Amino acid sequence: MNTVLSRANSLFAFSLSVMAVLTFGCFITTAFKDRRVPVDIRVSRVLLKNVDDFTGPRERSDLGFVTFDLSADLQPIFDWNVKQLFIYLSAEYATKANSLNQVVLWDKILIRGDNAKLNLKDTKSKYFFFDDGNGLRSNKNITLTLSWNVVPNAGILPLVVGSGHVSLPFPESYENTKSY
Repeated sequence: MNTVLSRANSLFAFSLSVMAVLTFGCFITTAFKDRRVPVDIRVSRVLLKNVDDFTGPRERSDLGFVTFDLSADLQPIFDWNVKQLFIYLSAEYATKANSLNQVVLWDKILIRGDNAKLNLKDTKSKYFFFDDGNGLRSNKNITLTLSWNVVPNAGILPLVVGSGHVSLPFPESYENTKSY
């Protein structure tokens, strides 16, 4: 016979199956959406210092400071399947020691409902731009790129690179000032 426990189990299994189908439908409706938007990055100031490294005996390393302007309208990315965006500005460059160096300079979390239009002026890097040697001095091709991770309600977490970047040269001499 069908007991109460048997009927509750059937109802639970059916509900779970329906929820799985709805979750998959939520994912598939936004899975192939292009989440790239135009980004405008402008660098207004670059400063380079040579500081003590403290990881080895009497070694010094490059420390860069970047002041930038950033504008992007991220509103088209938000739809009913996006909870938040993790946005970050990264610098990418090559040195003699490493063919690829990537450093995150600034980041921000945008939650659904926040103002998704970024318009930053004279913003300083949030994190140290520290090279493990002297690879920043006279480096002519340091590329700044804005990227973001989309955190959905259901589905994969895509990593998206904005369509717009800036390449800049670093100075050939070190700054001697005490403050930035």
